[in-house]
Amino acid sequence: MTASLPRQAAPPDEPRRPAENPRHRIERRAITLLIIGLLIGVPAGYLVISANQSRSSGKDKEAKYSATGLTPGWPSKVQRRLYQVIVPHPADPIAYYETNNWKTSRLYVQFRTNQAGLDSFLGAMGVRRDQLEKDDITIGARDRKVSGWRFTGPGPWSGLTHAQKNPAPTQDVVVNTSDPEYPMVYVVSRTVP
Repeated sequence: MTASLPRQAAPPDEPRRPAENPRHRIERRAITLLIIGLLIGVPAGYLVISANQSRSSGKDKEAKYSATGLTPGWPSKVQRRLYQVIVPHPADPIAYYETNNWKTSRLYVQFRTNQAGLDSFLGAMGVRRDQLEKDDITIGARDRKVSGWRFTGPGPWSGLTHAQKNPAPTQDVVVNTSDPEYPMVYVVSRTVP
């Protein structure tokens, strides 16, 4: 058993605290409630906002990566740099599609440009316009099926393959000059990861 200790009296020189008035007690409790509300509310609000942003981002990525054909718009800068497809200015309508697997990654891009834009595009690849072979459809049947391209319209059609040593990409280019002022360009750039 433990012995109970006697209570110690307050020192005689310490003044006694005055009783708290009701107004002060209400203010103190209101401030305490406000602090508790902020400590709970701010993180909860942050979590709700973060969850909504994450959900939206996931839906955007899902739509992007579930695409099964050419998507209107520019490929990202990272894609253009990785696949070495420099889309010239001016260019429209631009569409692209990317496929990836364990063996080969491909970027499909199509755009219409002017004569200077075609020269700029080919020059960025390190080739010249006179290297385009007339009536040479260099994009294979598999890539045409994936992209949905059919090179059967009015021509003339010309193409080239710009082969590079791995890991640099190899590009197959087909150009339709049925409108000589605004040629249509089709590119498949493939790289082995």
